Amino acid sequence: MGCIIALALAAKYPNLVKSVTLVAPPYFPSAKDGARTSLMALNKLAGITLWPPLAFGKSVMSWYEHVGRCFCFLFCRNHRTWEMILKLFTLRRELRFTEVDLTRHTHHSAWHNMHNTICGGATMTDEHLETLSKSRSVKVSIIHGDQDMEVPLECSNNMKMKFPELVQLNIVPNADHISVIFHRARDFAKNLEHIWASSQNPSI
Repeated sequence: MGCIIALALAAKYPNLVKSVTLVAPPYFPSAKDGARTSLMALNKLAGITLWPPLAFGKSVMSWYEHVGRCFCFLFCRNHRTWEMILKLFTLRRELRFTEVDLTRHTHHSAWHNMHNTICGGATMTDEHLETLSKSRSVKVSIIHGDQDMEVPLECSNNMKMKFPELVQLNIVPNADHISVIFHRARDFAKNLEHIWASSQNPSI
């Protein structure tokens, strides 16, 4: 979701932006029919499946609104209780922020963000990239793990193929959607420093 919002903001204010760094952007080339693009994004990112469990949960939350609404009502309403249970099972006094975030997902974050922001935003991503390409002053850098099961690597490859002069793609080996940042924080920070430095001095 952050990638789509970042591109939208950069396209709205291209004169104020020098570089945009995207981590595993959910990019799908826009079709003439916007609904078709949104459905393509939904099928790729949350296809209906029974396995593995996390993918099954995502498919239920993305396709069956009433089931997701009921689940969130029971789970998120009692998030403090679930956090206590997690602490007991993990024997930790403090939970990781990702674990706390999981217990606090609401129906709006699970359903509306997927359908309105991610799938809806997919219909406008090409337009935003065209705007940035025409500005000629903005550089778009992508960092994507080659083992990402959340957002397929083909999304970044397709963006690079369609906007070769605008987009720079850095594929991180043996990294998935989470570990591309959290298990390589120092390398990720160095990547960002290099991107920012090169946006100030294009010769770098």
